[in-house]
Parts: sequence; C-alpha cells; structure tokens
Amino acid sequence: MSDLSALIKAYDVRGLVPDQWDEDVARAIGAAFAEFVLADSGATAVVTAHDMRESSVPLSRAFAEGVIARGVDVVEAGLGSTDLLYFAAGSLGMPGAMFTASHNPAQYNGIKLCRAGAAPIGQDSGLVTIREWAERDAYDRTPDRVGTVSARDVLAGYAAHLRSLVDLSTIRPLRVVVDAGNGMGGHTVPVVLAGLPLDVVPMYFELDGSFPNHEANPLDPANLVDLQRAVVEHGAEIGLAFDGDADRVFVVDERGEPVSPSAITALVAVRELAKGRGTTIIHNLITSKAVPEIVREHGGQPVRTRVGHSFIKAEMARTDAVFGGEHSAHYYFRDFWRADTGMLAAMHVLAALGEQGRPLSELTAAYSRYAASGEINSTVADAGERMAAVRETFAEQEGVTVDELDGLTVELPDGAWFNLRASNTEPLLRLNVEAPDAARMTELRDQVLGTVRAEQEQK
Repeated sequence: MSDLSALIKAYDVRGLVPDQWDEDVARAIGAAFAEFVLADSGATAVVTAHDMRESSVPLSRAFAEGVIARGVDVVEAGLGSTDLLYFAAGSLGMPGAMFTASHNPAQYNGIKLCRAGAAPIGQDSGLVTIREWAERDAYDRTPDRVGTVSARDVLAGYAAHLRSLVDLSTIRPLRVVVDAGNGMGGHTVPVVLAGLPLDVVPMYFELDGSFPNHEANPLDPANLVDLQRAVVEHGAEIGLAFDGDADRVFVVDERGEPVSPSAITALVAVRELAKGRGTTIIHNLITSKAVPEIVREHGGQPVRTRVGHSFIKAEMARTDAVFGGEHSAHYYFRDFWRADTGMLAAMHVLAALGEQGRPLSELTAAYSRYAASGEINSTVADAGERMAAVRETFAEQEGVTVDELDGLTVELPDGAWFNLRASNTEPLLRLNVEAPDAARMTELRDQVLGTVRAEQEQK
C-alpha cells in the first residue's frame, strides 16, 4: 500500500477519487479500522453510513469487506448525514465510519471515524495508527471467523431522539425555507420536521453528489444567495442552509440577512443553560467575544479553546460542558454524545423563534454586539515570518495583550481584537477581526492585512 499521509489527514480521510484513493484503499482502511477498534476497545462490530456522492456506496462497501475480513461485523445504516452516523455510534454503542467529503466538490470523498459513543478519532487519538496499519495491509493475527454485514435503518430513531431534546410541537406556525444544497439535509429534514407547525419550503432536496445548483458549502456567502432570495420571496420567518453532510447549519433571518454563527452559539448556549443541568459552555477563540459575555450573564462558565472539532470535543469531555459552538457553524451538544449536529442547532433556533412573537432579526440582535470581519485568507510565502511581523507591530503597544493559544490573538485596549492563524494544509494566513463598531473593525482589518500582505506589495 502506498503512502497514505496525503489522504489520511488530522481529523479524517479526505481526497480525490480515484486519483488519491479507490476501493482497494478503502478495503485496506477498513481492515486497519477493524484491527484498531478490536485492540482499542474489544469492539466486535462497527456501524457505517454514507452520503449521496456517486463514489460513496462502492467505497463504503469495499471498506466493509476489509472490516469483515478481520472478523469484525458491519452494521450498515445506509444513506445518512454525519450526525446520523454519530447517533448510530452513540445509540448502538459501536465505533462508526461515515463516508462523506462534507462540503468538498463532487470528485472528493472521505471517511470520518469515531469510537463507540461518537468519540472522535483524530491524528492524536488513533488515526496515525490506522494509517500505518492500512499502509502495511498485513497482520499477524489470523481471524477465527469472517464478519457479517447487516442493514439497520436508524433514521426514525435519529429523528425521535432529536425531537425528544427540543419540543417544537407547540410553537407558533413558521414558514421555513431550507436549502439542502443537494446534500443529506434533503434526506433527514423531511423526517425530523414532519408533522410540526412548520411550513417547510424545500430547496435542492434532490440527493445529487454532482451539486448541480451550488456547492454544498454555506460558509461561502455565494452559496447562500439562493436561500436569501427565497426567504424574502416566500415571506418566510427563517431560512436554513445545510452543508453536504448536514452536520453544519447556517441561518438567514426574515430579511434575507445571514445570522452570525457566534450569535447562534450564544442563543443556543442560553437555552442549554436554562435547563439547569450544567454551566460550562465551550467556544473557540475566534467566536465573538459576545459569546463569553452572554454566557456569564446567564450564569454560565465559558471555556475558550483552539479551533477544530477535536479540541472542542476534548474540552467538552474534560469539563462536562453542556454545549459548544464554533464560528464555522459546528454546534456540539452533551445530549448528543458531545458530537456536532446541525439539525439539533436548527431546532433550537426554530424553538427560540416560535416560542415568542418577534422576528428573527430582533431576536438575534441581542446576541450580535460587535462588528466582525469574517475570515479573510491571505496567501503568503512564509507564514511564520508574516506572523512575527504582525506580532512586532502590536506587541509593544500600551494596553495590548497577546496570546498564542492558536496562532496569534491580539486584544487592544479599546475592545477591538484579532486572531491570525496559519492554515494546516495551505500557504495561507487566516484573519478574523472584531471591534465595537464597523469603522474600527475596518481600520484594524486593513492595518493587519497591510502587514500580512506587505511582501506581496513589494514584488
């Protein structure tokens, strides 16, 4: 087996099909995963699910062949969102494998792996071992049996679990436009939201891994345009956009304006704190500073983490946090095995909107206190050198605080702040800026970008 380091990344498997991986590679990864979970926890069965991409079924079946060859059984949940796979791994108590490339273009595919209970498997928690074993594709142990493959439909159970966590049955009627982006939201939304006081206007619910309408990546504003227009045209109270594997959700208000994921984090955090079953809320360091402020105002304890689901989930486990949110619209719930689920976050927003009479723009205004730049990427030749230049520019100024938990975070005495982080996979620096008002945000953004991009201007 060839070097899989370019395919098996920090958090998952992700690459071009068939250029970077194919069914033979999937079979080897399946065998390695089976050996790993057997050694790790004694697991004798794993559960799989897959998205709507053309390559997902053959890859998942080849993976299953690798698993059963090592004497471990496979339970196939079939078509599903990533959070449906987490539900299966949690409720069945089995390690899991989700075949998806999330928001990536059609020619990509991948695998997200987890332990029983939906606990993540990443570079520091088993993925390196799985990669090494898959590359070797040879084992000393001889299985005493060939595993079995069975099918199990978990969609109804998934929907019932979510509906047990957020009661939407008594909210006021709402018209909701949902853009599934031809991804797995088109499969799960109709079942989860059926029979509720919601007039759902579906957009791009047809499962199509070629993504004929737009990329299934709502983080890119270009992919929200259709939803924004439809919300206004239909006179809807809210719009929801899911990414390809439906583990993230983005929200649009009744005016067609996007609602910041930081505002959604704060809103859901307040609802979770109100249950009185915990006080810790996790937020990554580039969410709005309104999030920890609001958490404290409602009796909670905010805990700041690095960017990335593995850090969020680790901190949730360490602190027994009830909820966690990221700027990228990943939302994590203790009641959902600490895993991320866009659907549950969407249900919380629908409940918050439907339990009172104000429009969404007014409801969320209380959670949107500052002006933010959004993430701005700059291509640089030497990320370390540019980061050092920015640090030098600000570090000696009076009243400035600097920390390096994840990249460079600089807080200024007037309440403005920014974070500058290097990409793990590309020659990019990622900048996020927030300030008390838009003018100050623009000023600080341009100042930092001027330093970051100085090398380009000199050429």
